[in-house]
Parts: sequence; structure tokens; C-alpha cells
Amino acid sequence: MNFFKKNIINLEDKYFSIDLGSFSAKIVQLEKKSSGDFIRAYSSAIIPANCIEDGKIIDKQKMIQVIKAAVLATKPKKINTKKVICSLPESKVFLRVLSIPKMEKAEIGEAIKWEIEASIPLSIDQVYYDWQLIGESSGSQNVLTVAISREVVADILEVLEGAGLEVHSLEVESVAIARSLISDQTDNTEVALIVDACSRRTNFIIVEGNIPFFTSSVPFSSDGVTEAIAKTMGIGNEEAEKLKISSGINCFHGEGLLSNAISSYLEGLAIEIERTIDFYQNINNKSDKVKKIIICGGANLKGLVPYLTKRLKNKILIGDPWINLNFGQRLPIIDREKSLQFATAIGLAMKKENYENRN
Repeated sequence: MNFFKKNIINLEDKYFSIDLGSFSAKIVQLEKKSSGDFIRAYSSAIIPANCIEDGKIIDKQKMIQVIKAAVLATKPKKINTKKVICSLPESKVFLRVLSIPKMEKAEIGEAIKWEIEASIPLSIDQVYYDWQLIGESSGSQNVLTVAISREVVADILEVLEGAGLEVHSLEVESVAIARSLISDQTDNTEVALIVDACSRRTNFIIVEGNIPFFTSSVPFSSDGVTEAIAKTMGIGNEEAEKLKISSGINCFHGEGLLSNAISSYLEGLAIEIERTIDFYQNINNKSDKVKKIIICGGANLKGLVPYLTKRLKNKILIGDPWINLNFGQRLPIIDREKSLQFATAIGLAMKKENYENRN
């Protein structure tokens, strides 16, 4: 199961992507023509409750039906291939950048095997693992490693094949997100933090250049903000959700002050961001600072960027999943705000055109 395999794609073939999240399946198919990039097809289908829990597929038959429905619902055109690139759940992936002494390529594989086994809670025969050289310095070389449970992979393959699809490859969410949000022109030494804010959790991805270096997850979520609004204002979750979407985290109450409950919740997110940055710098003994924080995901948290900018005193940006695609004078058919929910699927779909030759 080679997650970083090079030169494996016949450029005459067609592929599309599926991002299997906890609550929705998102599809994107890109086409490259002489006049630029085009979105041939996209769709999103809700995944029923208790179908996927913490990245593990619980109800395979329901998942098969969700995937089939998502494939049939694409617009503006239909998917014209059965070959798919699918996401691997970040919560089930062990991703780490290792620094090892310079050695012959034939020796690296064995060294990586022992390093991976020493750093994950599973035995090496229970996982698929892969590695890729990403740079070197005096006397050492950096290696991006990834490992994932064979059981998790088997479940994903079973539902994709059960939906009548041909699996081309599987890829870690963080790698796909970095490909869609980090410019190809970014210097390899520039450090950024991607904050992927979702309905039930928020993922942090530290990237050096466009390579994920470290990932983690915290319980801050869009649903948590909704619950805080509902509890503080004494209203139902449905009404609180509408208020959150219309007013964002600057939801005014009383005399126009941000509620203490929401302030406390947001402060928790800011503290976790600071801890993540500090942890990254400490484990790598690096003076390089995080130059920017990029926000993506489907959390619908209007006002998060100005809040974090003021609180963290750092450069905070809304992600642009189209930054490495060329639409010319045309606007993408998925608008900027909605496209943030498709960042992983877009990055997966870009693998065919870009990834094999980027590093």
C-alpha cells in the first residue's frame, strides 16, 4: 500500500476523488484542458449517524449506499470513470517526519521500519506503512513516514469496491489538504499551521513548505459553538445554529458583548493552537516560526479569523483550495466559502495532475 508511490498514473486515464468524513462524503473530479483547469463534477452526501465513528466504518452497507448516491448526484456533469482516489481518516493515521543519518537507499527501508514500529501502538505486521525522502542537511536526511491499520484500509477498500469503484490509491487527509491550500511557490523552509475546523473536531496540520510535518486533533468544533450559544441564550440548538451561521462567533447578546460562554470556548481553541506551535518548535529544536495560520473546513464560524488574528497576533488567512489551479478568467463553480468544505477532496483530485512531479 504505497501512499507516496511515484509515476504510477497513466495520464490518459481518468480519476475522481472521494473524501470520506465522519458526516459526509464529498466528491470532486477535475479536468485539465488547454485553456486551464475545470471542475467536471462534484457532490456531497450526508453520512447517517453511527455509520462512521472515529474514522472506523461501522455500517458498511450504508456507506456503500452513500457512496453510490454521491456518485450519481454529481454536477454539472456526471463522473466518467470508476477509478477513485480516496482519503484515509486522519484520526487513524500515524504521520511523522524522522531525521535519520545519511545512508544508502537500500538501507533506509529497514531503518524506517524499526523507527515506525517504535513510535506507534501497533505491531508492524498490523499496518501498512510508507516513507518518502523530503530533504537533507549536513549528515542527516528527513523522511516523511506514514502508517495506518490494515483493518481500516481493508474496510475502506471493501466499501469502495462494494460501490462498484476501482481503487487507484488511498491518501492521508493532511497530505491532500496541504496540496490544495499551500501554494506550489511556497519556500520549502516556510512553516504554516492549517486549522481544519469541522463539525465535531478540529485538526491541526503543521506544514514545512507543502509537506505535513506534524498533525493533531482537538475537540473544538462548530457543534460545540452551537451548543454554547444555545445554553447561554436559553434557546434550542436549531435556532442557535441559525444564529451562529448568520452572525458567526460575533453573536451579540445583551448589550452587544460576545457571550462569556463563547469567549471561553474560543479561548480554548487559541490555547491549543499556541500549544501545538510550541510543541512543534520544541520537538524539532527549531527557531523557524509559524509564519501564517490557514483556516479551512466546514465549521461555518464567521468571525473566527479576526478573533484569532487579535488573540494570537499572527497572520491568519482563510484558505484558498484553488490556489494551485488555473481557472483563467472563469470563477470556480464551487464558491470560495463552500470550497473550504471540499479542501480534502480537491487535494485528492489534484494528485493526478500535480503530485507525482511536485517533490
